[in-house]
Amino acid sequence: MIRQDLVDAMVAHARRDHPDEACGVIAGPEGSDRPERFIPMVNAARSPTFYEFDSMDLLRLYRDMDDRAEVPVVVYHSHTATEAYPSRTDVSYASEPDAHYVLVSTRVTGTDDGPYELRSYRIVDAVITEEQITIV
Repeated sequence: MIRQDLVDAMVAHARRDHPDEACGVIAGPEGSDRPERFIPMVNAARSPTFYEFDSMDLLRLYRDMDDRAEVPVVVYHSHTATEAYPSRTDVSYASEPDAHYVLVSTRVTGTDDGPYELRSYRIVDAVITEEQITIV
C-alpha cells in the first residue's frame, strides 16, 4: 500500500530527470513496511540506461534513517526507454531484501504528462517477484 502523493512524487522525479534515470528511496518506520518519507536521490551515473547512488549521499541517507529509526521501504528508479521491469544490473544492485523495488517507465511520454508505467517487485537472492500496488 502506498499513498497517491508518494506515487506522484516518484513520477514527477522520473519526468524531471528524463532522459536520465531518476532514483530515490521512500523511508518508513522500522518494522512497519509503510512508505512515508520521500527522499529523491541524485543519479551519480547521470545515465539514461543506468542508475547509481552516490556513496557519500547513501552514507548520509542511512545515517539519517538510523537516527529516525527508519528503513528503506521503497527503492525506486525510472526506466526511460524500456518497460518497468528490473534489468540484470538492477537485480545485481538489489541489496535490501525487505524493500519494494518500484520502477517508473517514462518511455512513452518522457518529461510530459500522460501515461506512465509503475510496477513493484521484491528482489531477493536475484529472484524477481512482481507484486500488486495498492494506491491509497
